[in-house]
Amino acid sequence: MLSFTPKKRLSVLVHILGWFMLCIVLLLLSPLSWRMGEIQLPVQFWWKQVFLVLLLISIFYTNASLIVPKILLPGKNYLYLLIVILGAVFFYGLIIYFEQFTLYSEKMHEVFNPGKPFDPHRKRWLPGDVFQMLLFLVSIGLSTSLALVQKWQKDETLRRELDRQRINTELSYLKAQINPHFFFNTLNNIYALTNLDVKKAQEALLKLSRMMRYVLYENQKNETLLSKEVKFIEDYIELMKMRMTEKVKLTIEIENPKEDLVIAPMLLLPFLENCFKHGVSSQKESEIKIKLEVMGDTVFFETRNHIFPVNADSPEAHENGIGLTNTQRRLSLIYPEKHRLKFGKDEAKQEYWVNLTINLA
Repeated sequence: MLSFTPKKRLSVLVHILGWFMLCIVLLLLSPLSWRMGEIQLPVQFWWKQVFLVLLLISIFYTNASLIVPKILLPGKNYLYLLIVILGAVFFYGLIIYFEQFTLYSEKMHEVFNPGKPFDPHRKRWLPGDVFQMLLFLVSIGLSTSLALVQKWQKDETLRRELDRQRINTELSYLKAQINPHFFFNTLNNIYALTNLDVKKAQEALLKLSRMMRYVLYENQKNETLLSKEVKFIEDYIELMKMRMTEKVKLTIEIENPKEDLVIAPMLLLPFLENCFKHGVSSQKESEIKIKLEVMGDTVFFETRNHIFPVNADSPEAHENGIGLTNTQRRLSLIYPEKHRLKFGKDEAKQEYWVNLTINLA
């Protein structure tokens, strides 16, 4: 069965209204300007008007659906121009043949010149022929424009679909990179904790299992509730606190968000990983500040941490920072023009800071 979407129904309606207006101009407005009260037009005149409308409709759709796609769009411009010229000659010849077949000229002469003999060899009325050729050119011009616009719309739709598929593929690739990045970092933390406190390591494994459920289920979606993301962050911080000494001062200010706000999953995790990766020292005192605030539909996220060199023997020393790089890329893909990310080093305080603002509307 044929199905018509609202867009197709609107297109069909526009076509119908367009041809309806043309019929009014050809069949009514033009004859009404001829003192219709004094002149009784012959039936041949109305036959010709109907024939002319049907001929223009045929030319319009033949050019739009066949000639332009097959000849003009592939670049055969000269062949298309030749077809238009031959079409104009054929159009003019059909009108002359129709007039001769229906005795149009003779009947119109009897109406406008009563009592005068009809000369079959007289010259044709030039303004009438010019008007009919203009109708042909208008039909060709409008149908060509329609075909070109439809081609442009089709190409634009295809381009957007390809962009959407590319972005989805790239996002899936980026998230696939983040998952093992987070997982191996956390396992490395638990491994270090097993040498210090087995009970804490067991608690850490329980927290990690809960967090991995979030990674496996929520991270497969394009978005999740901000409240779930915040809970995930809190679990991660608690997991990191288990391996810290009293030399590390944590300042955490996390606001509970509204339930209806949604965000891309695991978007903030790499910034937290960066804090605990570079901001913790076993020998020196350090401070990590994490702040998350929600105002309306806008999320403000901030981190600050001291900068300490990573142990050369640690697996983290060989990582290339894919977490932060991927997060920047994800932000540009998911929230274009709706986020602001700033980060840098405060050399005086030997601190690294991150400020992220996202409009989730």
